[in-house]
Amino acid sequence: MSKDPERDRLAARMGRIATVGANVAGAAAAVGAARLFGGDDADRQMAVAIKAALGRSKGPLMKVAQIMATIPDLLPKEFADELAQLQTNAPSMGWPFVQRRMRGELGADWDTKFKSFEREAIAAASLGQVHRATGLDGAALACKLQYPEMASAVEADITQLNNLVGVYRRFGKVVDPSEITIELTDRLREELDYEREARHMALYRRMLADHPEVRVPEPIPALSTKRLLTMTWLDGRPLRSFLDEPQAVRNRIAELLFQAWWGPMAHYGVIHGDPHLGNYTFTDGAAQLNLLDFGCVRIFPPRFVLGVVRLYRALQRDDMDAVAEAYRDWGFGDLSRPAVEALTIWARFIYAPMLDDRVRTAADGVAPGEYGRKEIMRVKDELQAHGPVKVPREFVFMDRAAIGLGAAFLHLRAELNFYEMFNAQIDGFDVDAVKARQVEAVGAVGLEPG
Repeated sequence: MSKDPERDRLAARMGRIATVGANVAGAAAAVGAARLFGGDDADRQMAVAIKAALGRSKGPLMKVAQIMATIPDLLPKEFADELAQLQTNAPSMGWPFVQRRMRGELGADWDTKFKSFEREAIAAASLGQVHRATGLDGAALACKLQYPEMASAVEADITQLNNLVGVYRRFGKVVDPSEITIELTDRLREELDYEREARHMALYRRMLADHPEVRVPEPIPALSTKRLLTMTWLDGRPLRSFLDEPQAVRNRIAELLFQAWWGPMAHYGVIHGDPHLGNYTFTDGAAQLNLLDFGCVRIFPPRFVLGVVRLYRALQRDDMDAVAEAYRDWGFGDLSRPAVEALTIWARFIYAPMLDDRVRTAADGVAPGEYGRKEIMRVKDELQAHGPVKVPREFVFMDRAAIGLGAAFLHLRAELNFYEMFNAQIDGFDVDAVKARQVEAVGAVGLEPG
């Protein structure tokens, strides 16, 4: 057995690069063949080839592909549909493996630090798995344990991400994905750092302290490391179990989701960037929302939040000059007028329920799986003649989370006055106040402002 952990990590990384590189190269070859021989069905053939390659790769790069699939303005429908079918769930580590990992994180006597620790994982995903446990004080706990060699896997997959983006560049001339790649890389590295996730959790507990209807787990520092995150267990039912509840209950859930997402965004410039429905559970009757999984949290520069509010006001007035200025606040740079008008097709869709002062659904007559698809195809058609638009990195997770939130509202078939809820959040908006609150809150938990 090797005694050199650095050599072991290097070997793991090189092996990962070789495996993933071969899969991506194979996908690239399939793309070329599809373009040459595929005719009208070329996009679907390419999408199937890339999905197969990433499915063989497993791990972090597959997660990146899923994220890309949730950004409707990045991929054609054929690609998004195929990549959305990828599953990040991985086989959980067996008990002997878990014991070795726990010894490595908490020491040889790790089991004496818990009253009980369940052998079987209750959840397994792309980067780690979760076990239920009981603290010595009797408190119910959740222990999130990272799989071994994930840092090597992430770095190897980041090396290959540019190759995947290169495949995209062969068929896409509407969106320049360079900033998107940087953003995905940074967020993926952050998700490996469970100490940072604990700080994200503490930040949300601070931001939502005056909202007892939204619960956030409490991290347990004495039982946590960079690769093990122990937190208080929150009992609750998954969102999907409420889909057949009465309208009032489903509306209540949507209200809680809106508050938990837009409150931190409007007042602190912070979003929970992973809209997966599994990251929310609720107490019976939807009295309280449990907000879970803080690996993907985005802290924005306050000017970006200003752009969000400015764009809303500009759309209310139908002022295209002000719309263009809001896009500059977002980091889009100087856009041509046709590009501004094309992007505004998307903006009007996202803001639509908040511009409409009435009780309504998030998108009347639209199924959750089709949320935004028709509008983004219109955007693509309009942008084809005007060259690629470089999407600023801050936009990536804002867009992803907004789409995820809208889809959740549609799953719930919620009927609410989104206009009233949104305006309650931005009433008296002051960008300097956002900056001051952000600096105080993120500094208190050891994070950097946006």
